[in-house]
Amino acid sequence: MARTPNTSRRALLFGTAAVSAGALLTACTSNETKDQEPAADNAPVADEKPGKAVTIGFAGPQADHGWLNAINDNAKSRAKKYSDVTLEITEGSNDTAQQIGQIQTLINKKVDVLVILPADGKALTQVGLQAMRAGIPVVNLDRVFASPQAYRCWIGGDNYGMGLNAGHYIGEQLKDKKNAKVVELAGLDNLELTQQRTKGFDDALKNYPNIKKVARQAADFTVESGQAKMAQLLQAQSNFDALWNHDDDQGVGALRAIDQAGRDDFLMVGGAGAKSAMDAIKAGNSVLKATVLYPPTMAASAIDLARALGQGKGVGGLAEFEIPSSLTLYSAVVTKDNVDQYLPTGFI
Repeated sequence: MARTPNTSRRALLFGTAAVSAGALLTACTSNETKDQEPAADNAPVADEKPGKAVTIGFAGPQADHGWLNAINDNAKSRAKKYSDVTLEITEGSNDTAQQIGQIQTLINKKVDVLVILPADGKALTQVGLQAMRAGIPVVNLDRVFASPQAYRCWIGGDNYGMGLNAGHYIGEQLKDKKNAKVVELAGLDNLELTQQRTKGFDDALKNYPNIKKVARQAADFTVESGQAKMAQLLQAQSNFDALWNHDDDQGVGALRAIDQAGRDDFLMVGGAGAKSAMDAIKAGNSVLKATVLYPPTMAASAIDLARALGQGKGVGGLAEFEIPSSLTLYSAVVTKDNVDQYLPTGFI
């Protein structure tokens, strides 16, 4: 059953496909349905062909971090790919009130769809609800709103899975080493994402009884903090076998501290997927042997989803008439063996 061309915004918001009464009746009564193509085969899906014009509003935090800057770049470049998409992007702010104001401006402009990466998901939940109630579907990017009613679709990274995959990689490298020791350079401890990454890491290590985590320091996702906190770890731990660093930006500072200390007796796994980390992995001349992705390409995918929403279409490769309500990205482990594949996604 194909969606009727005048699917309402309300249907888009709440994931219901508008189907004509005649089509429904035919589907229920015809004796020939077994000879017809499955309804899903006729579902309209978004593709690269120009379609209905869609204006997408994009609002995110201030791009004061390599990953956040890559988020903006991915959104802009993806929107340019489509002749039927107009992107209205805000300046971005880490101030909650200011970001709310920027989003309200986009609501007042009556954009067709909103993509929002909130500086604080809980604090911006109300403005997400405001957009949805105004008939503007919201694609919530990464930092999730406190209520699922504040968005039509959520897409983001897997912080728990990031820690889990880092732990499994390190575990496999050290599984034959007796009394192996690991240390952890985390992010900001007051962030739930940091707690999730640590939990995933700890859960993975439970599979390797020969490995013990002997130290942990929390940094704050900057080069300077990474260098300072790593120096403290190195001073406190005269020997260990592996380090997991949550963030490649602070990893730049961590590597400086490691070089200054003249240490090369352990392996290091990074996090997020910065180009500098991938370059180091490819060169193979440092302790950094892998990084676990938290892909900023999610912003490009968010634009794809927003375009599909605005055009009343589903996702190619899926049978459903509507886009999913949530999409969690996989945290792949990048090593020297596969770095060339992922290098184009590395952010600066």
